[in-house]
Amino acid sequence: MLAQVLDIFGRNGSDLQEQDVDPASPRLFAAPLGLALGGGAAKGWSHIGVLRALEEAGIRPDIIAGTSIGAVVGGCYLAGELDRLEEFARSLTKRRLLGLLDVSFSGKSLISGARLTKLLRRYLEDIQIEDLDRPFMAVATELSTGHEIWLRKGHLVTAMQASYALPGIFNPVNVNGRHLVDGALVNPVPVSLARAMGARVVIAVNLSSDTFGRGTIIPHAHDEDDRIQPHPDNDPITPASGPLGSIRNLIYGREADSQSISSIMFDAYTIIQDRISRSRLAGDPPDLTINPRLHEIGMFDFQRADESIQAGYDAALRAIRELSDLSDDLKA
Repeated sequence: MLAQVLDIFGRNGSDLQEQDVDPASPRLFAAPLGLALGGGAAKGWSHIGVLRALEEAGIRPDIIAGTSIGAVVGGCYLAGELDRLEEFARSLTKRRLLGLLDVSFSGKSLISGARLTKLLRRYLEDIQIEDLDRPFMAVATELSTGHEIWLRKGHLVTAMQASYALPGIFNPVNVNGRHLVDGALVNPVPVSLARAMGARVVIAVNLSSDTFGRGTIIPHAHDEDDRIQPHPDNDPITPASGPLGSIRNLIYGREADSQSISSIMFDAYTIIQDRISRSRLAGDPPDLTINPRLHEIGMFDFQRADESIQAGYDAALRAIRELSDLSDDLKA
């Protein structure tokens, strides 16, 4: 898959410069350690728990690559705003979340994202990626070509916006004339970015690892019980709830409409992300994968931050012993 490096507010570039790593920083590995934070919408709050557990164990990533919510958490962490992000995440309720999501009238998406962008800018202001204390890169997808775009310089919030702009939910983000959308469409767990940035050892956080049954093939019409029959739900004439109704369904669940456009989009997105993650990780496996147990957390359950953060923390603790063994192997 073609990947392009894009300097936000600058020119395109394919030359990845060798990254400088602070020699005085405490490190478990002699080689640069990269952290690849995967996409997964609300499940991404678990990245906060992963970072907390790594900090407590004295493990400090030298390089961070993020996709979608992984780019948001990773960028806030390197900007020194993880505490504030965690406080915000834990304070979310369904009512507050509804107030943050503004209906889009552009015809391009359900949500314009202006309120979320304003919130990010309030805390991150005009921080530039190259001003962070460690190398950082975010993944986005170019809408017109399907190219994987690596965002490594320029305005941090704009890079985050582009990386989480899920098509149909958020407006595409215009960066230097390119319309960019969610990076999870091409690289859900960006191990390849971390390696390209100079990481010799890569820890990946995969938020879709426990999506059970997504790889199963089930034959139909195999016997009488499986014969294909028409069903009233297949009637193409169904009432439309409109954009506001779809946004409410995102937040309050499916009870009112089990086949809302929002729920269909998120189910489809989950399947796509799971399949792409399996393929990309098989082709470029990390040295260690952290797999938070998140199957009960929906992709828009942002109000369940306490559970997600704890799941990430617990998963990282389980992996730290294996990480120490890996360090010993590399030193041998």
